[in-house]
Amino acid sequence: MNPRERLRIAVQKSGRLSEPAFDLLDRCGLRFRRSRDGLFCFGEGEPIDLLLVRDDDIPGLIAQGVCELGIVGRNVLDEFSRGTDAGPELQAMRGLGFGHCRLAIAVPQERAYDGPASLAGLRLATSYPNLLRDWLRRHAVQADVVTLAGSVEIAPRLGTADAICDLVQSGATLLANQLREVDRVLDSEAVLVRAAQLPADGRADVVELLLRRIEGVTRVRGSRLLLLQAARDCVEAVIAALPGSPRPTVLQMDGQPGQVMLQALCPDELGWRQLEEIQRAGARELFVLPVERALA
Repeated sequence: MNPRERLRIAVQKSGRLSEPAFDLLDRCGLRFRRSRDGLFCFGEGEPIDLLLVRDDDIPGLIAQGVCELGIVGRNVLDEFSRGTDAGPELQAMRGLGFGHCRLAIAVPQERAYDGPASLAGLRLATSYPNLLRDWLRRHAVQADVVTLAGSVEIAPRLGTADAICDLVQSGATLLANQLREVDRVLDSEAVLVRAAQLPADGRADVVELLLRRIEGVTRVRGSRLLLLQAARDCVEAVIAALPGSPRPTVLQMDGQPGQVMLQALCPDELGWRQLEEIQRAGARELFVLPVERALA
């Protein structure tokens, strides 16, 4: 296969999305051989290669046609889309279920806040000026946006800003800098991004293959397969005791007309108390198995 006919995916080289992105691709059955400079991964088995780059560079690389897909935070994608004409040409194909965070407004703990109007006339430090300006416009607030490349949370203490707009996960960094979260600009997670127009060649088929595998992994993430036996007249009671109310598959046991086997995909971890409740409903021989992937 011609090297440029291979699908290219841009992935964060290092940072909070890098490890879970590689874990997702590994669960999709993709294996890679990394180049000596650590910037390129050649796919083994499937025609899919990786570019390892800064997360802020990923939308631009897709827009320029250097790669067809990227795994990036929605915050980075939306910031890019609001700052360039190429932005609308990019599409978030699906959320990937990791990298959850929020772009939030935070103020010093002693400052009062009574809605977005409280920010009028203030200086707001951020690494996401396009998203912040858009949010301020939607709330009809006039404020000065101070763009910083990093260390946004210390801007109020340095006197370079009155408040900040920054990514928040646990809130520990805000607390350490005597800030409190008061409003939310954007909820974010890792997303799979593509150009609006994919090449009309074999790469489009590879994209579909990748999407099927990602769906097969993310759909059952955290799920457990429960196998059990029960008397046929206990089936409804057992089903009622299953967490998440999944509709199980009921199989007749060979040579035992009054006995059945049930298998159910439960969306969450199954604890001992849940299993004991199911057992009291009439189940026996309960087995809980992890589920790595599914193919419909």
